[in-house]
Amino acid sequence: MTASAARPDSYDRTQKALHWTIALLVGAQYLAFDGIGRAFNVGLREGSFAYSAGTIGHIAAGSLILGLMAWRLGLRLTRGTPPPPDAEPAIAKLAAHAVHWAFYGLLIAMPLSGLAAWFLPSRQIGGLHDLGQTLLLGLIGMHVAAVLVHQLWWRSGLIARMT
Repeated sequence: MTASAARPDSYDRTQKALHWTIALLVGAQYLAFDGIGRAFNVGLREGSFAYSAGTIGHIAAGSLILGLMAWRLGLRLTRGTPPPPDAEPAIAKLAAHAVHWAFYGLLIAMPLSGLAAWFLPSRQIGGLHDLGQTLLLGLIGMHVAAVLVHQLWWRSGLIARMT
């Protein structure tokens, strides 16, 4: 099925598994591997980048996110996505579409910028990576808020499509 063909009622099992795996990896990046920023700044100052469990974990998790996002994007383009709920206001449909594509863009650009910043090394690219972190936190907040509105206010049952 292509994205232009009939749209599925729900995400398939692979799309769901990718969504939740990526969500867990992003959480791990923020909670477990955030110390890479300090290691990056020390590396820029000293001209040598040290590898620790934290830096290797961050690089590995980011690389995995990149690969999984490429897979997820491929599935989105070939299998499509469920349509928005009929009762959803047009502005909410537009916002959902924009936020989802922003997630795809950021979750592909961030691993690329992180790898480039670390291995080139570049303070400017590192700054872009940091900006992406802030933008991603905002998108996550909007995404969670939208799910809550769907579940608690509109009672659309939207979350069932991804669980």
